[in-house]
Amino acid sequence: MQSTERYESPFSARYASPEMQRLFSRGHRARVWRKLWVILAQSQYELGLPVSREQVAQLHAHMDMVDLDAADRYEKELRHDVMAHLKAFADDCPLAAPIIHLGATSCYVTDNGDILILRDALRLVRGRLAQTALALANFANQYKDLPTLGFTHFQPAQPTTVGKRAALWLQDLLEDAKALDALLDDLRPLGNKGTTGTQASFLALFEGDQEKTEALDLLIAQKMGFDKPVALSSQTYSRKWDSRILHLLSGIAQSAAKFAGDLRLLAHLKEIEEPFEASQVGSSAMPYKRNPMRAERMTALSRYIITNAMNADQTAASQWLERTLDDSANRRLSLAEGFLAADGLLSLYLNVAKGLVVYPRMIEKHLKEELPFMATENILMRAVMRGGNRQELHERLRLHAMAAGLRVKEDGLPNDLLSRIADDPAFGLSHQELDSLMNPSDYTGRAAWQVTDYLNGEGGEILGRLQQYKAPAAEITL
Repeated sequence: MQSTERYESPFSARYASPEMQRLFSRGHRARVWRKLWVILAQSQYELGLPVSREQVAQLHAHMDMVDLDAADRYEKELRHDVMAHLKAFADDCPLAAPIIHLGATSCYVTDNGDILILRDALRLVRGRLAQTALALANFANQYKDLPTLGFTHFQPAQPTTVGKRAALWLQDLLEDAKALDALLDDLRPLGNKGTTGTQASFLALFEGDQEKTEALDLLIAQKMGFDKPVALSSQTYSRKWDSRILHLLSGIAQSAAKFAGDLRLLAHLKEIEEPFEASQVGSSAMPYKRNPMRAERMTALSRYIITNAMNADQTAASQWLERTLDDSANRRLSLAEGFLAADGLLSLYLNVAKGLVVYPRMIEKHLKEELPFMATENILMRAVMRGGNRQELHERLRLHAMAAGLRVKEDGLPNDLLSRIADDPAFGLSHQELDSLMNPSDYTGRAAWQVTDYLNGEGGEILGRLQQYKAPAAEITL
């Protein structure tokens, strides 16, 4: 039974999916290291170094048979994780033991291993992002024509549509998707560069043969599934890669936080809510509450991801010359937990986006309360066309609007601006004529067309590419 007196990461207990947790698990990392040792030996065999087919076969046969307890025993003695796993692998492969890790330094497995794990993690993130974007696109298309009150400074402003607002959320995510694709296209492994990046050890193994030394570097990268390795490195790949990766996650978090913040405001207005289960409890003290708990959790995780990117910035900036180890502990935390947080965040985003609840009557109510103010420009133009003086009517409209606003704010009474205008002979407009100017769709401009144009054009092109990317369903239990 697991001890209850030992700290358990919330990412494991609450937020991250089993798939993302597996990628950053000790067992998976150990298997990736063994895979890299097999790749090194296989490549050296193919290029004529004294490595036999039987040795490579033995390594391959034990590649996934990791004994973490044995590695732990060695690490306790050696205080070196790579050497501990190397000795454990050698114990499993006595024939191949003499040639494991030949010419390599620890970063051959740690840095290349990290790139393999990060690539898979980015692909999982891409799958979750793709599914979320497609859900938002469906929502935007469904509600592209539904007028809603717009807000600037969270004060009533010109109407837009529910779908247009969702299309803006979608556009942010699609920009993140483009950045993610570009990052995956650019991503390269360390290859085999040696202790200071000069490949001196491999050049010695090949007895000064530059072409074979370069061929080994390329062959290893290709066996890892890349076109080529980084062109230059010290002992490690540049830590600016980590910065670029964590800032990609930060960008996704920024998009998610914007959505979550908007949804929390809309939930307050009772216009749009996140899904709420029949037995879900909103508050321990107030049974009527339907708090936007998932959107709030999205905000919290986003804040963590955004600030976590600073870890990679500081690490990249503080590396000394060809190698310093002050990156190691920080990277173990910031890279893994950045992805675990992003995985949890996008799982929540997808869950909420697929289950958004819209209340059209509340949206209509709020819009009608403010629409008379929004219609004043159209009213002014209609009255001027009837022969009125534009400057005089503008002043009268201002006074009527201020009086109607005070009535709403100070007395809590309905907006009576239209009645005030109808009763003012200077405008010459009847109640019926004024009511005809109160069609909300007349004030949303090109919002609906913009959504259609985006989904059929620029956004649709990106969505079309994203359809191929999938991710295992993530259960939201809390």
